[in-house]
Amino acid sequence: MAFNAHLLDGMIIFVEVVNCGSFTKAAESSGHSTSYISKEINKLEERLGVRLLHRTTRSLSLTSEGEVYFQQCQQLLFDAEQAELAMTGGQLEPRGLLRISCPISLGISRIRPVVAKYMMQYPEVNLELDLNDRRVDMVAEGFDLLIRASATIEDSSLICRPIFKSHGITLASPEYLSRYGTPTHPADLVNHRCISYSNLKTPNVWQFTDQNNQIHPIQIHSKVLTNSSEMELGLCLAGQGITRLPKFNLRSEIEQGLLVPLFTDFKLQIINVYMMYPSRKHMSSKVRSFIDFVLKELGDD
Repeated sequence: MAFNAHLLDGMIIFVEVVNCGSFTKAAESSGHSTSYISKEINKLEERLGVRLLHRTTRSLSLTSEGEVYFQQCQQLLFDAEQAELAMTGGQLEPRGLLRISCPISLGISRIRPVVAKYMMQYPEVNLELDLNDRRVDMVAEGFDLLIRASATIEDSSLICRPIFKSHGITLASPEYLSRYGTPTHPADLVNHRCISYSNLKTPNVWQFTDQNNQIHPIQIHSKVLTNSSEMELGLCLAGQGITRLPKFNLRSEIEQGLLVPLFTDFKLQIINVYMMYPSRKHMSSKVRSFIDFVLKELGDD
């Protein structure tokens, strides 16, 4: 049977659609029109005699047959890429859509400047940055890379690449301290208005470690409980309470005197900032280039 080169075209478009999550994004990434992408997928399904994708006006998902075909296409295209590299001895230029999920405050304060530099160095990569403070299912939501900040690793099935470490810090605004007084010991927090992060397992129990490494769990009253660290910071700056936030997000606020660190003789948990991805095997050049770039810019920061 003679090989039909057009078969690869359909596979490439199909894989792009799955990776991008929509016909529109696949069209933007590949430089084709949305109608062209749709026609090619229809032609592919007709040729194979199976439906590969469930389509609605708002979502796109793989059928069971589509999942099998997607894995086979990915492997075939990867093998073709490796064959090309074996002959040329070169590296493919990073290109295409790169989907990244990152916490809001971390993304704005530390990742945004890195992204700007990365885009200048790799102009063929299109970035989709999803900034949120929720738990993300990387595979189900189609992300290439997660950037996270937490005391513990979220998902051991994913590969974790540390970027840097930081401490949490307890803060209040000068306005708040003038109005309600300055607590001198973590135990004093029971008499203060606290702003807590609801995504933690025990948001109303704040743990402090003293200089003798003794842990002091403090049961606090959350005047405000929120799932947004940006909201925590905003309310704290507005004098509405005491909060805990990662120190790496607060350089300018502390230097300008907008926020005052409290309990400096005590430590909060170490916060690990890291990237997560499914596997080093078959990693695309766009993902690898971004990982290397972030480590170069922020590693051991």
